[in-house]
Amino acid sequence: MGVVNVTPDSFSDGGLWFDPKLAVDHGFRLAAEGADIVDVGGESTRPGAKRPPIEEELRRVVPVIRELAAAGLTVSVDTMRAEVAEQALKAGAHLVNDVSGGLADPDILRVVADAGVPVVLMHWRGHADHMQQHTTYTDVVTELMQELRPRVDAALAAGVDTDRIVIDPGLGFAKTWDHNWTILNRLREIVDAGYPVLVAASRKTFLGELLADPTTGERRPPAQRDAATAALTITSALDGAWCIRVHEVPANIDAVRVAARLGAET
Repeated sequence: MGVVNVTPDSFSDGGLWFDPKLAVDHGFRLAAEGADIVDVGGESTRPGAKRPPIEEELRRVVPVIRELAAAGLTVSVDTMRAEVAEQALKAGAHLVNDVSGGLADPDILRVVADAGVPVVLMHWRGHADHMQQHTTYTDVVTELMQELRPRVDAALAAGVDTDRIVIDPGLGFAKTWDHNWTILNRLREIVDAGYPVLVAASRKTFLGELLADPTTGERRPPAQRDAATAALTITSALDGAWCIRVHEVPANIDAVRVAARLGAET
């Protein structure tokens, strides 16, 4: 899954693809490089980010989705809003990626059910402007799965088919850096729950912290975290992840191929 952030303030590439034409061109590039799904989002979810008005989110994503889908690409919409999901699906989106797992706008699950499309339900404890106030866990993997199960149940109750539900452990969302590493170390437990798992570790802050300059302590900038992202792609694929969400495709495609070859030996 290749990321197209149609935003001015995303943590990794905010502003680079804010112009709709640039966003469309970027989506085509990601697909040409091998992305199976192009994920278009118009709301930054970096820690501290403020939500755009719904009209602005629609303005950002719908034209981009329409053009990419019309060209035959498989497009997902990254949104927490039912109205945005509905308009994106009408524009040709094939999947809804909701980082709130249906909590921010419960009607989004009805929209997904009515459209008969897959949905990604991520573990979430609050919006970006306060999510890092909710990072207390006794056992992060056990508790995130306990909190995801009601989201799956809500999707099923809304009419979403069980084989159209994907779960996402929510790396970086109401998690400390240590929590993220624990989740990745125990990813197999999440996969064993029986639903396809999306892993979105690409360029995240915990990688910047790991790769910090040993002299100054300054975090590695987001655009320089792609090699570490590819390393996690290998481990996640070996642990059974269904899909990897990334900012840059080629190295991660190679990583998936390596993982598939290693997996063939087991």
